[in-house]
Amino acid sequence: MSKKTLLKGTAILTIAGILTRLLGFFYRIFLSNILGAENLGIYQLIFPVYSICYNIYATAIQTAISSFVALELGKKHYKNVPKVLRIGLFISISSAVLLSLIVFFKADFIASNIIYEPRSAASLKILAIVFPFCGITSCINGYYYGLTKSGVPATTQLFEQIVRVSLVYAMALFVGKGNLKLTTELAVLGMVIGEISSTVYNILSYHLTYDTRQITNNAKRSTIRAHSTSFMTKSILKMSVPLTINRLIVSILFSMEAILIPNMLRKYGLSSAEALSIYGIINGMAMPFIMFPSTVTNSLSVLLLPTISEATATNNNYSIRKTISLSVKYSLLVGILSTGIFVFFGKELGVRIFNNSLTGDYLTILAWICPFLYITTTFSSILNGLDKIHLSFISSVSSLTLRILLILFLVPLNGTYGYFLSLLVSQLLMTAFEFYLIYKIINPPFDAINTIVKPGFLVILLGLTLKEAYIYFTPKYGGIKLLLFFCLAFTIIYLLLLRITNVISAKDFK
Repeated sequence: MSKKTLLKGTAILTIAGILTRLLGFFYRIFLSNILGAENLGIYQLIFPVYSICYNIYATAIQTAISSFVALELGKKHYKNVPKVLRIGLFISISSAVLLSLIVFFKADFIASNIIYEPRSAASLKILAIVFPFCGITSCINGYYYGLTKSGVPATTQLFEQIVRVSLVYAMALFVGKGNLKLTTELAVLGMVIGEISSTVYNILSYHLTYDTRQITNNAKRSTIRAHSTSFMTKSILKMSVPLTINRLIVSILFSMEAILIPNMLRKYGLSSAEALSIYGIINGMAMPFIMFPSTVTNSLSVLLLPTISEATATNNNYSIRKTISLSVKYSLLVGILSTGIFVFFGKELGVRIFNNSLTGDYLTILAWICPFLYITTTFSSILNGLDKIHLSFISSVSSLTLRILLILFLVPLNGTYGYFLSLLVSQLLMTAFEFYLIYKIINPPFDAINTIVKPGFLVILLGLTLKEAYIYFTPKYGGIKLLLFFCLAFTIIYLLLLRITNVISAKDFK
């Protein structure tokens, strides 16, 4: 994949991701208003279970499909491409159905004994329905990522979000009628219906798009025989099973972290309702805000894997080094900008958008994690593309294990601030370790002045100036529109200054 193709695909996924996240923000605001912080915390507690299951039946299979499709296309083995997808679908759907049955029939046990919240049992039963549909969508998206065609995955996520938000809004108003518990379950049902709708859309896209027809025609004309089903199955499993185990362990650690937070807050001295409320504010309000700019780095990391895998297969070290250098640069530029916006305007964003001062306080504190959080997403994708999955796994497990130990020690003593310190320390060490690994393995060019020093100086200068201007205009024009205008102005002026100072240039996009 050329650098231009990578950037184009990233741009498509980013635009769709931004639109999806914007819809998601309105959705979060709506949920926080009708559920309240405590019920939002209960709603958030089902997602560790979802994450563990998704990592078993979808994540690694999608990665394997993406890599093998890119590899077979690079070799012009067109007949293998649809076979890769069919085998991936069979593996994913089979495991998803099994997990659906387990979660559905053991929902009460999981709710009471694993996530320690019996009120989430009904939501878990509803959630279990969606697993096979998520598996289908994930596999088809992996197929398109392997083709380096990001249009279908991008529109799929946007379509799913539109359906979900519309349904939850309608059901909460006309069915829930103010019953908070019922509305919590309806929110899960809306997510399920949204995923099913996106699956139908994905299947239709696969059968109707030009890319699929072109591959079918190339396969008919090709004289190269397709690999046997057993060979392809073994190849996909050989890649996906270790990756699934890795992701599963990481997902379990993430889930342990999520479940520990409200429990350790109770040990700090908070009541159950207070602990769930704070958990809901952190994970349902503050973290989605912090993760919003990561749309760019997430889009980049999705396309980095097949790009680097393809270059690695052909021993094109020059392409690998340039691609890595470019991705690291833009991940850091986005991270530094995000830190600036949340440091200078985080308090106001929390208060104005969620009408919650704690959300604003948490955004300001969490701002410092943005560069480390975004860059590790890119680093992990780079290591996977370099076929160093084991190193990415060691890094993630080490970081999460350290974070859990810090949570166990610091949160009972310092409350939420102990959690934030645990998060920052573990993420910083993970970033440093993966940075060392990548630069030891491939040694890509890195310009610290243009990637860290100049952007950091510009963000401080802009932040101080725009914050003073915002304070000046607030008494007369104060409101959400003024705040969003200043955040947008911050972004646009930052990008213009990066261009003027040659931090970003036209050659990056050639």
